[in-house]
Amino acid sequence: MSKPIDQKLLEMRNGFTAVSSAIEAIANNPLTAPDVTNILDRSLSGNKIQGGRIAQFSSAGIKDTASDFVLRVTNDGITVDTAHVNNIPNALTVGGNLTVAGEVHATRLHVDEVVADVRNETTSNLEFRAEGGSVSNKGLIWSGEGNTRQFTMQGDRLFSSNSIDLHKNQSFRIANRSVLSRTALGQEVTQSSLTTVGTLQNLSVEGDVTLDNFIYYDSETMRLGIGHDNPNGALSIGSLEHEFVVDHNDVGTFKLGTWTTSELKIITDNNTRIHIEDSGSITMHNKVSVQGKLGVNVSNFSEDADITTAGPIKMQGKKMQVGSNTPTEGSYRVGDIVWNTAPRPTGYVGWICVREGTPGEWKPFGQIAS
Repeated sequence: MSKPIDQKLLEMRNGFTAVSSAIEAIANNPLTAPDVTNILDRSLSGNKIQGGRIAQFSSAGIKDTASDFVLRVTNDGITVDTAHVNNIPNALTVGGNLTVAGEVHATRLHVDEVVADVRNETTSNLEFRAEGGSVSNKGLIWSGEGNTRQFTMQGDRLFSSNSIDLHKNQSFRIANRSVLSRTALGQEVTQSSLTTVGTLQNLSVEGDVTLDNFIYYDSETMRLGIGHDNPNGALSIGSLEHEFVVDHNDVGTFKLGTWTTSELKIITDNNTRIHIEDSGSITMHNKVSVQGKLGVNVSNFSEDADITTAGPIKMQGKKMQVGSNTPTEGSYRVGDIVWNTAPRPTGYVGWICVREGTPGEWKPFGQIAS
C-alpha cells in the first residue's frame, strides 16, 4: 500500500533541507587548485588522461616540437605529410606505388622494369652485366610502335635491327681511321669484294686484274689477255684454241699475228684484203700498190730497180730467168726465156723455149751486132 501523502511531503522537505545544507557548506569552503607539483614521477597513469593537447611532449625516443597537426595514427596505418629519414639500415618494402618528387641517390639500383619518359643523365657508363657468363641479347630495345627495334650484343658483335644513319660529315672508323664516309672508302681499305659499282673515274689498280673472267692482266709479266688467262704477248686475244698477239722484244721490234697455227685475215668493210694462211702463204685481194722498191728473196736489193728478185719470175705464165747458156734440167714451157748473163758481140741476148719439156728445146734470139 502506498505511503500517505503527508509522509511523502515530509521526506521531500527533509531532502531539500539536506541539499541546502550541502550548498551552503560548499559556499563557505571554496575549492583550491590541485598541487600538480606534488605528482610523483611515473605516478600518472594513462587512465587519468583523455584527449587534450600535451605541449612540448618528449620522451627517450620521441620529441614533439610541431606547431601543427602532421601525424595521424589509425587502424589503417600512419599518415604523415613529410617524413625525413636519415637511415634505413635494412630493406625497405613498398607494396604500392612510390612517388618521388626530388632526386633519388643510390649506390646500386636493381629493378625488373623501368618505364620512363624523362631526361636521363649519368656521370658514369651504362653497364650491362653478364648473367650466366654471357651478355648476349643485352642492350637497348624500343617497342610499342611498329616492330620492336633493338641495338644489342649478339655473341661477339653489336647487332642493330635497323639502319644506322650518321651525320653527313661523319664516318665509320676503325682504330680511329676512317673506313667509310658518305662519299668515299677509307684510304687504308685495300681489299674488297664489291660486285657492283657505279661510274668510276680516275681508276688506278695495282697488281693482277680480272674482269668478268674474260679480261686478265698479269702484273708480273705485264701482259693483258682478252679471253685468254695466260697471254703469250703484251696483248693477247684468245678464242677457243687460237690466240692473236701483239708483242715486242728488247731491241724495239714489234710483232703482230697469231700465236697458234691459225690463219690471219686483215679485213676492211668486213671483206678480207690480206689473207695469211697457217703455212705462211699470203694472198692479197683487190689492188696492191707498192710505193717504193720491191725485193723478192733478197735482203739488200738494188735501189735502181723497182723490183729485185733472187730467182726466176713469171709474167702472164711465161717464166724468165738468167743464165750463161740454155738450161740442162728443169721443166719449161714454150715461150720461157733465159737471159744471157755474158752477152758479147755477134752473140745473142738470150734463149727462148720453142718446145716444152725437161728441159725442152731452146733457140737463141736477138743477135748482138759485131
